Amino acid sequence: MISRRHFLRLAAGLGAFGASTVAYGFGIEPTHRLRVTRYDLSPPQWPKDLPLKIAAIADLHACDPWMSLARIEEIVERTNALGADIVVLLGDYVAGTRYVSSYIPASDWAPVLGKLKAPLGVHAVLGNHDWWEDKTVQREGQGHTIARRALEAAGIPVYDNDAVRLVKDGRPFWLAGLGDQLAYLPALRLRTLKRVGVDDLSATLAKVTDDAPLIMLAHEPDVAVRMPERVALQLSGHTHGGQVRLFGWSPVVPSRYGGKFAYGHSRTKCDVVVSGGLGCSIMPFRLGVPPEIVLVTLGGASA
Repeated sequence: MISRRHFLRLAAGLGAFGASTVAYGFGIEPTHRLRVTRYDLSPPQWPKDLPLKIAAIADLHACDPWMSLARIEEIVERTNALGADIVVLLGDYVAGTRYVSSYIPASDWAPVLGKLKAPLGVHAVLGNHDWWEDKTVQREGQGHTIARRALEAAGIPVYDNDAVRLVKDGRPFWLAGLGDQLAYLPALRLRTLKRVGVDDLSATLAKVTDDAPLIMLAHEPDVAVRMPERVALQLSGHTHGGQVRLFGWSPVVPSRYGGKFAYGHSRTKCDVVVSGGLGCSIMPFRLGVPPEIVLVTLGGASA
């Protein structure tokens, strides 16, 4: 039987461990860690002799102190240093937590993202918070969000059920971006809507006019269950890996499919990569999901 003295020592040790874990989750992992997570993939729909390096940034949630302009500048510098062929932004640039010292306006963070560079350009989709935090768009049920206008002013095209044909080494491929699947969820409190999302997968795919390989950007990963075999790769964010991930398990995931699309690489009819993202939503706490830039290499080994 454990003695009272040993029990008190154990309790004190557990208390200290718990306090240090909480401190780490609030003060260290969200703001002081930044890693590059690499995936070398060979989807059957992607030509093996067409190497393509994609850097993906997801879920910045710009605000002080958790995602300052200096922090965004660091992320931009690290991303540019990867030498990717193309950079994609997967949405949620706007803060998604009330626990902030100040919000950073789009007119400040978008020009910093405008410093991203890649031979095949920088391309973006919007996330749910980019829609939710725009009160005018929510009230009127239409229009371009502040985030979209700011990104486009910074020279970054935003894809809303749209696609563009790009060429690498003389070989074409398509990059498509899906409208957000939860765009008008807050507006349900204001009026009756026919739909919550602005996503239109059929319309997006209809803009792909030849059989060149296709990459799809979709902020929320759940659409992967409907993604056709025509798509080689889906890149998503939104989940933050659950923001808490222990031994490969996320207790809470904002997905209808639980842990299936919580984080990392999986495969449905196409390959799917879900970024753990960079910022915080709801609570400024991350544990076991360090902020990450994702680098995906298709059709060849990474450098």
